[in-house]
Order: sequence, then structure tokens, then C-alpha cells
Amino acid sequence: MNDLDIARKVKLRHISEIAKTFGVDENEIEMYGKNKAKLPLSFIDEKKAAQSKLILVSAISPTPAGEGKTTVSIGLSEGLNKVGKKTTVVLREPSLGPVFGIKGGATGGGYSQVLPMEDINMHFTGDFSAIEKAHNLLAAVIDNNIQSKSNSLNLDPRTISWKRVIDMNDRALRRIIVGLGGTTSGIPRESGFDITAASEIMAILCLAANLHDLKIRLGNIFIGFTFNKEPIYARDLKAGGAMAALLKDAIKPNLVQTIEGNPAIIHGGPFANIAQGTNSVIATRMGMTYSDYTVTEAGFGFDLGAEKFFDIKCQSAGLSPKAVVLTATIRALKYHGGADLKSLTTPDVEALKKGLPNLEKHLENINQFNVTPVIAINRFTTDTDEEVQVIMDKAKELGIRCAVADLWAKGGEGAIDLAHKVIEVAESNPPVFDPMYDWSWSVKKKIETLATKIYGAEHVEYTAKAKANLRTISKLGLDQMPICIAKTQKSLSDNPALLGRPKDFIITVREIEIASGAGFLIPITGDIMRMPGLPAHPQSEKISVDNAGNITGLM
Repeated sequence: MNDLDIARKVKLRHISEIAKTFGVDENEIEMYGKNKAKLPLSFIDEKKAAQSKLILVSAISPTPAGEGKTTVSIGLSEGLNKVGKKTTVVLREPSLGPVFGIKGGATGGGYSQVLPMEDINMHFTGDFSAIEKAHNLLAAVIDNNIQSKSNSLNLDPRTISWKRVIDMNDRALRRIIVGLGGTTSGIPRESGFDITAASEIMAILCLAANLHDLKIRLGNIFIGFTFNKEPIYARDLKAGGAMAALLKDAIKPNLVQTIEGNPAIIHGGPFANIAQGTNSVIATRMGMTYSDYTVTEAGFGFDLGAEKFFDIKCQSAGLSPKAVVLTATIRALKYHGGADLKSLTTPDVEALKKGLPNLEKHLENINQFNVTPVIAINRFTTDTDEEVQVIMDKAKELGIRCAVADLWAKGGEGAIDLAHKVIEVAESNPPVFDPMYDWSWSVKKKIETLATKIYGAEHVEYTAKAKANLRTISKLGLDQMPICIAKTQKSLSDNPALLGRPKDFIITVREIEIASGAGFLIPITGDIMRMPGLPAHPQSEKISVDNAGNITGLM
């Protein structure tokens, strides 16, 4: 059976029962049908949350199909519940871009899934739609202000950095001209679309502590400059209140369930290669309020989502994970050892051994944060015992705990060993993590610290545009913000073709975007872009719905 077949065979518990299991009054949740609900922010208790053990799931550098961090996160939460630790998994919401693009669904796999998978992968509770509308409202207000004679802020259209967003992979919208059609249709200017997961509104929602903080952050969004070189923020356009009104429900975390009937929270969905790549602070604190253990994941490899999790989210919210589970797969390590994508299911011990340096570098990076890693070998049916043993031997050589996670086939039962190893680390009184940099450092020093220490680069080069951006950032007094580097997920470098553990490479920063509402700066490296395109044969070709309303082809 495929993931959808397995999900459909599960008899879902009513969401009110899940609420009871979670520990909240069923009469106070806001139900979206029988299987989904919103959790009011008033449920969060900071003192209780401080007692929960937060576990981060990350990964080595992935193949294009991903390595199963969500599957591992869900399976680990099931395993921890099986061994008597009340655990909630807290995840991001899927974006329709990848759902219809290369990856398909993002609710786990096999017997380690969150349900109802069709709803979660599609429109869910409307959070992405609300974020999209709030973002595009600001875009409309900006263009209206340029057009207006009575309400003009003298905004220079050439300096506007705010684009529009849509939750779809659509390369044709990357660069567009708006305002065509004459004087009544606006002022013509160059603009474009980003994918919704890259929206600063998404980043803001996922970092906001509460509704009040959300409104302040929305007002702090940088728009551009006047013709007199004065900065303009969203608060100057009086847009923050209406944007917050559109987000009043979206800011509340979503309660669903795992295949084994345990609570799961899903909220927010920033990508890790172009944003901070983790679920909302609010959702994490909600899970921690009602759980002994809270399992969460950060997108792509440790060099992306996990680094940003520590240096941005944890620093901002005062969180400190007790352990990091590093997801590794045989196929990804063979890929980094030079094996062709089409041959990754073929046994190849030599390619696997050549790919091990990628695993070692990610383990080194975890240790740099003074956090103890546990390797989870996410097992696939094509993996051989000999290949698995290669990773186990390497882990033993390095003195790292390692467990085979047979989660797709066995769910929580396949995570028992992993759960015990995570408990060993989490209950050994681990210290508070060490951040990679201090926010007060110069922007260049922060970028270069990440590039050299996390990626392994020789040094960093800046284009003329990036240097001009640095001067603007300094002039605006925004240089003490953390750094959210936009970089390819396929390599530790900014070149997707450099697999394994590349050395002697240079990171090139071509521009630096200001996300003053979210509270970070975005150095953009290599050819990374914030609006993906579809492959030649996207997943959307396989997805349909039958006459009874059942979705087919969703993986």
C-alpha cells in the first residue's frame, strides 16, 4: 500500500478525543469539522512549557526527494509515547508548491503519518490562504499609495522591495510588470511573485509570540524609500491592523492526530532554503505546555533549517533543545558519494562510504552548538544490512548514538530503540546550547561565521549590489538582526553541483534582503530563488479526485 492507502485505512478519532488526550477541554477548541481544530493561544503556559524536553529532528544534505525528517519526527513521537513519555509532534504545514511539484505530500509516510493527510496537504484550515491575502493586501495598499494624490507618502517605486505571493510553483511569475493599462490602472513598475512559504508574513507569523507581537512585527515591514531617501514601513501605510485581522485565526495552531491516535500540532510553513524553515514559536510552546517531550523538525539539512532554528528561533523565543536527531538515509549518502540518482536503490557500499563525510560534517555542526546528536537511519526497503552496518560502524567510531528507524513500515514500534537513545541524551541534564554568533556582531562577521564554520567555505565574496545593501542596512540601524541565509539545500556550498563535503569553495552573496518585520536579514547566495518552478512531469499529473470526492494520486 502507498501512503494514501495506509492513511485511508485508519479510523480517525474525533478531534474532541484528541483534545482530551492532549490535555485541553474539548469545549474550548475551535473545530474545523471532525478531524481538525484550532487551539486558542490562551492555552499556552510558559511555566509548564519550560518543563518539557524539546527534541529537534534535522538531516544530512538531502536528495531532491527529501530524506524523511517528517516521517522520523512523527515516528519518534509515536515511539516516545509507546515507552511512556507523553509526546507531541509539532510540524510545519505543507505548501502546495512541493505537493504539486517534486516531493508530493508532506505529512510523513507509511505508518508514520499525521492525519487527515488529504486535508493537511491541500487547503487544511486556510492558514496559507490567510497569509497570502495579508501579504497581497499590503502589496495592493503600496500600489494604491503610489497612485494616490491625496494619500501619497512620496514613495519611490524604484525602491519597493515588496512583491506579491502565491502558494504555487510558477516560474512565469518571478519577474513581472504591474500597473500597465493606462493612468487608471496604477503606476507601471517591475515586480514579481514569491511562493507563499517565502513570504515575510509567513516568517512573522512563525516568530510572533502573540497577536500583539504579530501586529508590531507587521508594522515593522520595510517597504522602500521616498524620493527624499526616507525609509517607509508598513506602519506608515496604516496596513498592519487590517493584515492582523486577516491573520487572527491563522495565528492559532492546528491540532490533528497521528496514525496511532496521538496529538500532533501543525502550524506555519516557511521553507528552510529561503526562510527560517521551522514551525511557529506559538505551536512549539503549545506542544511543550502539554507534553513531557516535544518533537519538532527543521527543513532540509542541518546547515539550513537547524542552524536557523538555533540562531533565530531559539534565540528569539528562549528555547533550548535537549537533543538533535540527525536523519540519514542510505540513498542520500550514496548520492553524496557520487552515485547517480537513478541508481540509489542499487546496493553500493563504496559510494556509501564515499558519502560519509557529508554525515560527519553535519555531526560536527551539531557539536558546534554544544548539543548532543543521535543518528536516525531512516530505513528504506531497498537498504541492505551491509549498508546499514557501514553507518552503524561509523557512528561507533565517532562515539555517536545511532539507531535504525524502521518507521515507514512499523510506525512507533520501529522507533523504540531511537526513542530510548533520545531519552538517554535528553535526561542527562544537557547544557543550554551555544549560538553560532552574537546578534550584535557586524553583518559581515555573522555571514562569514556561518559560511566558514557551518558550510566549510574558505571565505565570502560580496557583489556590488550586496555591498550597497550592507550600507543601506547600516544606515537604517538594522545591522544587529540575525542572519537567515538563502542557499541551495542540495549542497553545503552555494553550488548545488558540489555534493558530499566540498572544500576550498567561496560563498558569493549577491544581495541582502531586509525582513525587518520578521526580525532578520536574508543574504541571498548562488542561484537560489524565492519562486520555484515545476519539473517537466510534476506530481500534479498524478493527482485527481473521483466521483465520490476521494482524492487520488497524493503521495
